Amino acid sequence: MFIPVPETHGRSIAKAVSWRITGSLDTFALSWLITGNVVSAGSIATAEVITKIVLYYLHERAWSFIPFGRRMTLPVD
Repeated sequence: MFIPVPETHGRSIAKAVSWRITGSLDTFALSWLITGNVVSAGSIATAEVITKIVLYYLHERAWSFIPFGRRMTLPVD
C-alpha cells in the first residue's frame, strides 16, 4: 500500500545534508578533544560523512511509510 509522502526527495536530501553537517562538526570537535590531533579529528569526521548521509536519508524515507504519529489532513476545497 502506498502512503502519500508530504515531502519531496529533494527536501529529504537537504535535511539529511544539513543534519550531517551538524553531526560532522560535533564528531570533529569530540574527536579533536579525545585525540588532541586536528588531522586525526578531520579524518574521522570526513570518513563518516557519506555513510551517515545515506543512512539518514534511508531512515527518513522509511519513516515516511509509517503512519504512526502522523495527522491526516483533509483536502482544502
